[in-house]
Amino acid sequence: MSFTDTISFQPHPDSLSRIWWCVTGPLAFLPIHAAGIYDTDSVDSQLSDYAISSYTPTLSALLEPGNTTPTSPFKLLSVIQPSAPGMTHIPNTKEELGYIQYHLTGRSHVILEGPQGTKERVTKSMEDCNWLHLACHGTQIPEEPTKSALILEDGHLTLEEIIKLDLPQAEFAFLSACQTTTGDEKLSEEAVHIAGGMLLAGYRGVVATMWSIQDDLAPEVTDSFYAHIMQGDERPDNTKAAEALHFSIQKLRKKPNIPLTAWIPFVHLGV
Repeated sequence: MSFTDTISFQPHPDSLSRIWWCVTGPLAFLPIHAAGIYDTDSVDSQLSDYAISSYTPTLSALLEPGNTTPTSPFKLLSVIQPSAPGMTHIPNTKEELGYIQYHLTGRSHVILEGPQGTKERVTKSMEDCNWLHLACHGTQIPEEPTKSALILEDGHLTLEEIIKLDLPQAEFAFLSACQTTTGDEKLSEEAVHIAGGMLLAGYRGVVATMWSIQDDLAPEVTDSFYAHIMQGDERPDNTKAAEALHFSIQKLRKKPNIPLTAWIPFVHLGV
């Protein structure tokens, strides 16, 4: 039985359907967006040939607010934290920032790099900027999932702190960090992870990771993503983030010697 028979989608590489996965229980830990048959040379054997996948922790998270037109000027905050106390150095973060700067030419951009990336400055800047890009360490704490955190210059920005943020102008966040959608096995019915916290804080869409990612590939995904979503001079549309991630990952997959585990972790949540 093919995907066409099952979900009535047709493969259209340049105009794919959208599908949102609201998964619970053990399914919450599976990369459903990567479903397919990989031991065949036949075309159209994978879900990504038919649809662009997103995830949502709850159906209510997909409901649009009353006013869907952005009311504040576009401004992106980049937090670049290649090292932190007790953590290994993350290579290529400057390269990642360079790609962002290139694609944002002429647009408002706030950069907090290294020692500038304190919790106070980051959270304050998140209030002033409606887009966010974080290149830093992330950690999931299975014993206390609300203590899961993004690791900044002077400490951990925890999930419980993120949830308490009030960000009415927030639109989109790209979490270029490890384990930002890794949930808790004991609370699989709940979105107890950093990406879910970003949605609760007000972001309408989030790009995040299911588990650890290869440091050398993060800049490539970043480059392709912003090249796609920042086309032209118009204000970037955060609702196109899932599409931008999809085509960025498809481009990555075409490179030689790219294993499944390299691209599967990248996921989109929200609208």
